[in-house]
Amino acid sequence: MTIPTPQTPLNSGFGAASTTTDVLAGIDLTGKLAVVTGGGSGIGIETVRALSTAGSDVIVPARDTGRAAEALAGIERVDIRPMDLTDPASIDSFAKTVLADDRAVDILINSAGIMAAPLERDARGYESHFATNHLGHFQLTARLWPLLIRDGGARVVSVSSWGHRQSDIIWDDPNFTRTEYTPMRGYGQSKTANVLFALELDRRGQDHGVRAFALHPGSIITRLARHTTTEALIDMGVLDENGEPVLDPSRNLKTPEQGAATSIWCATSPQLDGIGGVYCENVDIAPLSTAERNSATLTVGSFAQGVMPYAVDPESARRLWTLSTELTGIDLPEAS
Repeated sequence: MTIPTPQTPLNSGFGAASTTTDVLAGIDLTGKLAVVTGGGSGIGIETVRALSTAGSDVIVPARDTGRAAEALAGIERVDIRPMDLTDPASIDSFAKTVLADDRAVDILINSAGIMAAPLERDARGYESHFATNHLGHFQLTARLWPLLIRDGGARVVSVSSWGHRQSDIIWDDPNFTRTEYTPMRGYGQSKTANVLFALELDRRGQDHGVRAFALHPGSIITRLARHTTTEALIDMGVLDENGEPVLDPSRNLKTPEQGAATSIWCATSPQLDGIGGVYCENVDIAPLSTAERNSATLTVGSFAQGVMPYAVDPESARRLWTLSTELTGIDLPEAS
């Protein structure tokens, strides 16, 4: 089946080694408001720093507000508030504080996530990757929807991963109640969900001036890898024999500032005006991948580029939206 897709690179002029400073050259975000989940760790810190440097106010929801405050110390215009993506009541409570500010949200970057965790479930019984990486952000986006559509022109950015090629959505058992669980399959399913969510959100948001994007930031060693041993990371080729990160943007092994560049580009670049629902990498729209599912091994030089066709299938995107609505009890108005 041929999947209709706008996955055509723009030849943006940027690349794998581009940084947030590069992509924000000439862009003024003064007076804008951004919300960045995961803003207190990893590439989220550089995302927040870049937005603030360009003049934006930034709200950072964090499960551990003390740790986030320490990580973001010295960055201006940052407001840290408590939120736990696995706790629906916590998400609602956070969203109420933002709604009470009565200010349009111009940028929502859903960057928080977990990777390769052992099988765990939230209080609803939902598998932890799917609950944290997808359903929590689905709920947050829905709760902030009135502020996203207020002024028109908002962008919603979902930080996915090349790891989406590890699994399509397991449609008949997304929470692994019967299906054999592996950490990378749980992670891969949630990253595919991030791409499909952006596709359907963009379709629903266009009439309101809201555009959505998903992206692969590159491979950056942060706390995201805390469930993976140092020995395994060395075997993967992302750490050297001394346990230090390998930096080679040509193989998608990046610094945090390089890793945050594609998120910032998706959130701010005028090159993407009138475009949405696309998966990006290396600060450009990614092509469709021709690789077989799960064919890329986790070794240096194997970080295959492009998006898997199943992750940009409009029918699957609508199907995931329906599933997410059923699991959360939350929906947005249908596109006109």
